[in-house]
Amino acid sequence: MSALVAAQAPKARSSSGFRLAMLLPGALVTFLLILFALGLVLFLAFRGNDGSLLGVGLTVDNFVTVATDPLYWTVTLRSLVIAGLVTLATVATAYPVAYYLAFHAGRRRGLLLFLVTLPFWTSYLLRVFAWKIVLAYNGVLNSALIESGIWSEPTLAFLNTPAAVVVTLAHAYAPFAILPIYVALDTIPKSLLEAASDLGARPFTAFRRVVLPNSMPGVLAAALVVFVPTVGDYVTPAMVGGPASTMIGTLIQSQFGKANDWPFGAALSVCVMLVILVVVLVARNADRRFGSRT
Repeated sequence: MSALVAAQAPKARSSSGFRLAMLLPGALVTFLLILFALGLVLFLAFRGNDGSLLGVGLTVDNFVTVATDPLYWTVTLRSLVIAGLVTLATVATAYPVAYYLAFHAGRRRGLLLFLVTLPFWTSYLLRVFAWKIVLAYNGVLNSALIESGIWSEPTLAFLNTPAAVVVTLAHAYAPFAILPIYVALDTIPKSLLEAASDLGARPFTAFRRVVLPNSMPGVLAAALVVFVPTVGDYVTPAMVGGPASTMIGTLIQSQFGKANDWPFGAALSVCVMLVILVVVLVARNADRRFGSRT
């Protein structure tokens, strides 16, 4: 018996060493890059701006400005509203697609999943620019409406509006919402649906009492995956939005760019991270409640 244990000991040490070697690159990236970047942002947020890279002194003036200037409250609220609308639109359109993939796709499931992930093969900027072409004054949508006789001349009502930002972001992040919802739906035991049917539940009742509650963790995950990056997005508002669509990410980018005020840009970033942290904690609490109910 002792000889068997002694023979297995080198294999165990070798296996643990292999796991450690595989985890080491990811750990280094996490601690040396991500945590270093976050620490640098926090450090800069409490510095004064003197035109240098790392600022000067220690101060809370940046946070005082963010808290007292109505401009930043207005832009932050607008960013949350736009991100919320994008999240609602994306999840609402992604759920039927994920439902079909999980319960009705059959042999076509692999092909349809491939088509869902196909947008990942193209650049995010190209997809945003494509929507700019569609919504432009002489773009695809205006041309189609004129050709069909609905309108007699092009309109500027589509491009450079908050609605254009919402539509473009919803399309860009749709695959990120479809996949987690599909995974949640696909893990629901088919026996639950069969039991509901045997007990006389109609399809809508089975969906409301069985499918929807069990898929809520995937819905919440999809909502977070969409909401978190869209709050700080600045590329899409700059390309398809106008002044009324300015988001907090645009202001942060301008502080690190033209304004050359890195400490204030870092303070804005910290405030956005705190807001997102609150949203994540609320979503986590909701996920626990749904988990306890199911």
